[in-house]
Amino acid sequence: MTTDDTLQTAWQALHQHAEDMRTTHLRALFAADPQRFAAFSLHSGDLLMDFSKQRMTAETLRLLRRIAEASDFARGRRRMAAGEAINHTENRAVSHMTLRAPTHAAPDAATGRETAESLERLRAFCAALHAPAGEAHITDVVHLGIGGSDLGPRMVVQALAACRHPDLRLHFVANVDGADLAPLLARLNPRSTLFIVVSKTFTTQETLTNARTTREWLEAGLPEKNPRAGADVVARHFVAVTSNLAAATAFGIPATRVFLFRDGVGGRFSLWSPVGLSIALAIGFSGFTALLSGAHQMDQHFLTAPTEKNLPLTLALIDLWNVNGLGAKSHGIFPYSQSLELFPAYLQQLEMESLGKSVDRQGAPLTRSSSPILWGAVGASGQHAVFQLLHQGGQLVPSDFILLKHADFPLRDHHLCLLANGLAQSAALAFGETLEEARARQVSAALLPWRSFPGNQPSTTLLLERLDAHVLGQLLALYEHKVFCLGVLWNLNAFDQWGVELGKQMAQRLLPCLESEGATSAATTLDASTRGLIAALKTERPA
Repeated sequence: MTTDDTLQTAWQALHQHAEDMRTTHLRALFAADPQRFAAFSLHSGDLLMDFSKQRMTAETLRLLRRIAEASDFARGRRRMAAGEAINHTENRAVSHMTLRAPTHAAPDAATGRETAESLERLRAFCAALHAPAGEAHITDVVHLGIGGSDLGPRMVVQALAACRHPDLRLHFVANVDGADLAPLLARLNPRSTLFIVVSKTFTTQETLTNARTTREWLEAGLPEKNPRAGADVVARHFVAVTSNLAAATAFGIPATRVFLFRDGVGGRFSLWSPVGLSIALAIGFSGFTALLSGAHQMDQHFLTAPTEKNLPLTLALIDLWNVNGLGAKSHGIFPYSQSLELFPAYLQQLEMESLGKSVDRQGAPLTRSSSPILWGAVGASGQHAVFQLLHQGGQLVPSDFILLKHADFPLRDHHLCLLANGLAQSAALAFGETLEEARARQVSAALLPWRSFPGNQPSTTLLLERLDAHVLGQLLALYEHKVFCLGVLWNLNAFDQWGVELGKQMAQRLLPCLESEGATSAATTLDASTRGLIAALKTERPA
């Protein structure tokens, strides 16, 4: 039997098993195995993963692992770790793991030296800015980026608010909408503000538009008498993080204030690189290295743990089961931590930009569904809004619940109440409430149709020992590796994003049509809807 035949047979066995499992209720699974938690939970570092509330059995896991083996998951993992160009459509390696590996664990001496030198530059810059009167009394740092150059650092800085440097305020601007930037500039003092321009290519339209506006704001607010005032202002109040040194220096940022990172680091995997400068400034360089250390710990687990103990692979197999076995179309992310409020948005980019593909690695259409739509809300707020649909909306929505064992902002009685809500919701979604149980609670007969809950909504609960930089690093690397695993299992390239590039290219073509008073040659090639909307935008209606 060929490898393709083995894989096809493994998928057929899973689909047959799914038919057998489709009507199985979580109540029955727990009744059949009172010790189910022990068999369906895993532990690594500071993370406990309980997936006993997933609609699966030991046979489900066996069949899923058979698919992983037939997909040659182990070979794909070795290729990524060895630095092979697994991002084949861009002919690039995927090297974000090397950014958080200690020098002695780097794949080669040159990579280790490059990483060490990059970290030393970050350390020195942080030390200078954190020192008394650092960088001429900088009090505010504004991170200008978008997408992967924004969401990761923004999420981490908010998540680690309890560890934040007391004398430095961090701000993030991503949207080219003036409503994102203008109110912030109105509150800032040009003399005490530093801007970090983060763009891998240093050509990103939204980021460069915001950077030019802030440069003009600085020049207007700091009217130095030096004839080269503009250049001096940029030199003192800007740094860049990019892989395009020439473009950054052309903007006016000296090479000594440009932090470079390599092409093999995709935007959504880049917070471990100098893109995380704002993180290091917010929580201190030691905090940043703790974040790297936590991620490296998960890397080592992922690379060495056997299949049955491997958290990222198991998390990926659960997703595959829910999507391709049970037919789920969406997936909820519910952190019961206000500090992790941005985590669902971060995962939306990480997973949907990576896995939202319909073509396999050979260029053929995928024969099965890939990424579900990710969405989420912070608990306990979300349970007063979106959870109604999960409880009684009739749609299958698998969920991840994320709980902290110890609060990062402890207040008496608050954390236990939060934990009680998180545990209650995952249990209520799993087991629901039958008509008989509602009657036993003396719900009136007239209300019974509205007061029964089918349950059987699958969920995984991740229990974090605490929320500090080291533990957060483990959590983020866990989901990164889950994405890699699903790319292998679904046979797609999880590291390109051509759909994103298409939108950027079209925006560049449309901008001249909006800027020009008359018609342009570009406008004649547009569809009727877009032409009509441009015309409406240019037409002034009488007051």
